[in-house]
Amino acid sequence: MTRRHLTGWKRRGSGSQVTLSARCSEHESELLHSIVSSMRELLVERSGSAPVDELAAITGIRSGHSTAPRDATLGRLLPDFHRPDQDEELGCDTVSGDLNGALRSINEPLIIDDKLAAAQCLLDTVPVGGGEITLTAAQAEQWLTAINDVRLSLGAMLGIDEDTPEELDPDHPYAAHLHVYRWLTEQQWILVEELMR
Repeated sequence: MTRRHLTGWKRRGSGSQVTLSARCSEHESELLHSIVSSMRELLVERSGSAPVDELAAITGIRSGHSTAPRDATLGRLLPDFHRPDQDEELGCDTVSGDLNGALRSINEPLIIDDKLAAAQCLLDTVPVGGGEITLTAAQAEQWLTAINDVRLSLGAMLGIDEDTPEELDPDHPYAAHLHVYRWLTEQQWILVEELMR
C-alpha cells in the first residue's frame, strides 16, 4: 500500500470565520469511513452493554461500566482514570479499584458520547467517493479527536512503541495497518499546524 495524502489542508479566513479545506481521493474517503465506522461500532457496543442501574433510572443520571474493557483497543480508548504505577509519580496512595470503578461508571458514558460525536462529525464531512472537505474550526477539532482515537485504536492493536519501525515487511499481516497509522499521524500533524497557524 502506498502512502496517501489528503491534498493540502489550507486555512482560510480568521476568527470565527476560519475554515480548513482539503481534497480527498476516493480511496482516502473509503479508508476514513471504514476505520472510523469500525471504531464507532466498538464504542456503541461498549455503551450498549453497560449494566442497567436502578438509581440512574430514578435520577436520570446515566451510568456506564465500572470495570475497564478487556479488549486492548477499547482499553486504550477508555483507560482507567488512575493506575497503580502512577502512585509514586503523583505522590499519593493507591486509588482503590472501587473508586476507579465509580469514576468510570459516572464518566464513561460522557466520554463515549464525545468520541461518538467526533467520529460522526468526521463521517458527515468526508464526501463519499472523495472530493472537497471544508471544515469549521470546531469541526477540525472534532476531526482531530476522531483521528487521534483511531490512531490510539491502531496503536493498541499494533503494540506501537519507540522501537516500532517506520515500515514493516510488505508480507507482514500488519504492514498495511502501520501505513494507515503513519498516514493518520501525518494528517493529524498537518491539520494541527493549519488550525494553530
